[in-house]
Amino acid sequence: MKIALMDSGIGLLAATAAVRRLRPDADLVLSLDPDGMPWGPRTPEDLTARAVAVAEAAAACRPDALIVGCNTATVHALPALRARLEPGIPVIGTVPAIKPAAAGGGPFAIWATPATTASPYQRGLIEQFAGGVTATEVPCHGLAEAVEQADEDAIDAAVAAAAALTPDDITTVVLGCTHYELVAERIRAAVQRPGRPPLVLHGSAGAVAAQALRRLGELPAPEADPEGTLTVLLSGREGTLPEAALTYEEGRLLRAAAPAR
Repeated sequence: MKIALMDSGIGLLAATAAVRRLRPDADLVLSLDPDGMPWGPRTPEDLTARAVAVAEAAAACRPDALIVGCNTATVHALPALRARLEPGIPVIGTVPAIKPAAAGGGPFAIWATPATTASPYQRGLIEQFAGGVTATEVPCHGLAEAVEQADEDAIDAAVAAAAALTPDDITTVVLGCTHYELVAERIRAAVQRPGRPPLVLHGSAGAVAAQALRRLGELPAPEADPEGTLTVLLSGREGTLPEAALTYEEGRLLRAAAPAR
């Protein structure tokens, strides 16, 4: 089984690590776009064109499924990607976990990039799933970029700025950008209020990995032999994981993978 994942940068690490944990025997293809990143500030049309190119590079490796490991790309490019690749290659998008957060009943915040926060797509998810639950949209300026560069000071500053925009009474935070899952515990520490119940964080990586297996008719097999290979594509060129990826536990997990074949 071969599963490809795509993103402009290392935000796909969380979903990749989730796939690796569920199926250590799966071959993985990571298709990144260092030549075109970041995607967030691009127009929807430009972003879609970059995403299609990155997806086609991954498709050339003949994967059984493709995960769009980026919320912003899912918001803007998922219909184009599915039109281009399906039904031959199932395409699984990454959706902010608004539905399970709302099901918790308490007020919640959605941390996302400014591009995703401003999108009709996210507003539609809130209207569809939040019902009478209070949802606060928090645009996280610079956080994805700081995580991408593994810039510790910039991460701390961006997390603190977003925490200041987050109401004191929230019980749950939706991590609406895949990069944020790489610094989830730092977000928890910044938002947790003294005397309040433990903060709940909702990411998407686990659900996306499980959905990819369901689309392929496969079951989790975490006990399988860890023989899956790793192929990294950088704007279509075969390469290696960016050095910043190894700053995070998810990146270090992948470093131990067998070389591509």
